[in-house]
Amino acid sequence: ISGYSLVIQARDSGTPPLSSSVTVNVDISDVNDNSPVFTPANYTAVIQENKPVGTSILQLVVTDKDSFHNGPPFTFTILTGNEEEEFTLDPHGVLRSAVIFKHMVATEYVLCIQAKDSGKPQQVSHTYVQVRVIEESIHKPTAIPLEIFIVTMEDDFPGGVIGKIHATDQDVYDVLTYTLKSEQKSLFKVNSHDGKIIALGGLDNGKYVLNVSVSDGRFQVPIDVVVHVEQLLQEMLQNTVTIRFENVSPEDFVGLHMHGFRRTLRNAVLSQKQDSLHIISIQPVAGSNQLDMLFAVQMHNSGFYKPAYLIQKLTNARRHLENVIRISAILEKNCSGLDCQEQHCEQSLSIDSHSLMTYSTARISFVCPRFYRNVRCMC
Repeated sequence: ISGYSLVIQARDSGTPPLSSSVTVNVDISDVNDNSPVFTPANYTAVIQENKPVGTSILQLVVTDKDSFHNGPPFTFTILTGNEEEEFTLDPHGVLRSAVIFKHMVATEYVLCIQAKDSGKPQQVSHTYVQVRVIEESIHKPTAIPLEIFIVTMEDDFPGGVIGKIHATDQDVYDVLTYTLKSEQKSLFKVNSHDGKIIALGGLDNGKYVLNVSVSDGRFQVPIDVVVHVEQLLQEMLQNTVTIRFENVSPEDFVGLHMHGFRRTLRNAVLSQKQDSLHIISIQPVAGSNQLDMLFAVQMHNSGFYKPAYLIQKLTNARRHLENVIRISAILEKNCSGLDCQEQHCEQSLSIDSHSLMTYSTARISFVCPRFYRNVRCMC
């Protein structure tokens, strides 16, 4: 308890008795009676041979139950095990290499490290750190090529995480880092630690080939990352058809079915090879295990096929489409729950281009805007 607040009353012996009160605040000052505590109590770390001088080996974690002026900052000292000065310890408790280690020279070091707090008198505690020197990397990292599809409204892409590179290394202690060629950093970024790819705002329509690499500190391996950006036209939204799938998640559809279904769908609805199929968005149906996919088909002379025509083609080809994935419904209008006939149902579709959904797998990522469907009776 750091303090008390007392109300004290003095009362005399007269008739009637008179009294008055005073408040007394008692602050309890801290005595430096707690030693620093290492977490964990002792450490084990590894460093690969041939790593450059200054390589970070370990971060010491120290706490103190005393008040702030009796706790940090802590003073760290290597007491034993560093007679040849192979290690350095900075004021923040980071243990670093001071030499280039060789596995053939020594395979293990044991250091005794002291932490001293800032109180008066100072309290100290100790920890032991076992550092193992292991052989340098012998395996190159391996990475899976990534293809990313981004659908956005005209010149209105807000940016964000669009996918993640999946890389592995057979060397157990290797730490992988990711880099992107500097000339592409005006449009994209790659998180150096986890491989997440971030697109900045305002991407133009087209194909981008990213010059990404992954390194384990010794080997550097290029990764194939291709980004396709498609900008929607307002006219597309007026000619969309929805295919509703049964029992499939967005990630499973993107990773397992999208390529095959797109190919089958093209064969089913395209009248000419020059026509273009545009997948506008995929989105889970709220409260169910169903998935909606919006698409439109553009004629080679730039117009769009009407939804009624596309639905007729889809109905005729439904058996072939279901060889790829189970279809729950083919929708132009969604008047479920409205007491009006189909021809008297008006549907409007709106796109929220600033609310992006990213469905990412190891090999493919699909980024699309969220959509909203509004229907009303015109009876």
